[in-house]
Amino acid sequence: MTFEELSGLIETDREAAEIALDQALRDTHGTGDAPGMMGLHKLAVRFWKDDARQKSFHLTHAYIYALESGDWESSDALYVELAAEGRI
Repeated sequence: MTFEELSGLIETDREAAEIALDQALRDTHGTGDAPGMMGLHKLAVRFWKDDARQKSFHLTHAYIYALESGDWESSDALYVELAAEGRI
């Protein structure tokens, strides 16, 4: 499933999106694809927007992968989000 398809699924079928997102995270983890992991964790932040613990978990991981990939624009934005939630 592509990133765009997964993103759309979050809006249309939450049950299927949860399964697909979990599988995508598992499949990408350990591959060295830091930008891909960052993007998936950012999608997970959207998916879990109403669950503070899950949202913070995925926001933190997105931040780490942004740093790992050298995406300073994303890492700065994610840092601001984490700080606003009192997580940094």
